[in-house]
This record gives sequence, structure tokens and C-alpha cells, in this order.
Amino acid sequence: MSWVEAHQGLLLSLAGLSVLMFVGSLIALPFLLARIPEDYFADPHRHSARLKSLHPLVYLGLWLLKNLVGWVLVLAGILMLVLPGQGILTIIMGLVLSDFPGKYALERRLASNRRILSGINWIRRRSGHAPLAPPRI
Repeated sequence: MSWVEAHQGLLLSLAGLSVLMFVGSLIALPFLLARIPEDYFADPHRHSARLKSLHPLVYLGLWLLKNLVGWVLVLAGILMLVLPGQGILTIIMGLVLSDFPGKYALERRLASNRRILSGINWIRRRSGHAPLAPPRI
């Protein structure tokens, strides 16, 4: 108990961060999930041609920003596994935004889980978007 009393500021900061991540995920996830094309997991071709058609410096800046946001979401999702929030969906959204070797195979594997895909599609339906097609195996 003395440790708790000595670190009240830290504990209050962690509680505030937890509430902020929870509210942030509730706001950001429907927006991000709605932007995924319906055939994202089923289409063997990636949807990155639109970004690559930009000027190289603009492309690099957007690519860095997209990856930064993606990895922040992955870290926030990992924290949300023990704190309030939508941890698994946040991790998946972070992985969708990030670029790394083996990403496509991991996304398809996660999206082939019926419970995960139904959670994503539930959020998409509530925001008025068509459900995502399951991966073709």
C-alpha cells in the first residue's frame, strides 16, 4: 500500500491514459474500418497503387505517417488487452496500416477467424458500410 501512496501521480496518469485510449479507439476504429475496401482480405492484389502514384516525397511522408499511426495502434491495442478498450481490433487496425514482411499472410490468417471478422463487420454495418469479404483459402 505504501507503493500505491507513493506513486499516486503515476497511477492517475495511467488511468487517464487508459480512458483516453478507450475513447480514442471507440472514435477511430469505426472510421478506420469503414475505409477498408470490401475485398481487402479476399483480393490477392494489394490496394496501394493509389498511394504510389503520388510524388516520391509525398509518398514517403504519407508512408511514414501511416506506419507510425499503425504501430501506435498496435502498441495501444496490446495495452488494451489488459486495460479497457477494443484491444484485438485495435491491433488488427494497426497491422492493416503498417507495412512489414509477411503482413498479408498475417492479416488473412487473422481475418479468417470467424469471431474477429464478425466483430469487424458488426462495426462496419453500424457505420453503414458493406461487410468485408472473408479471405479465400
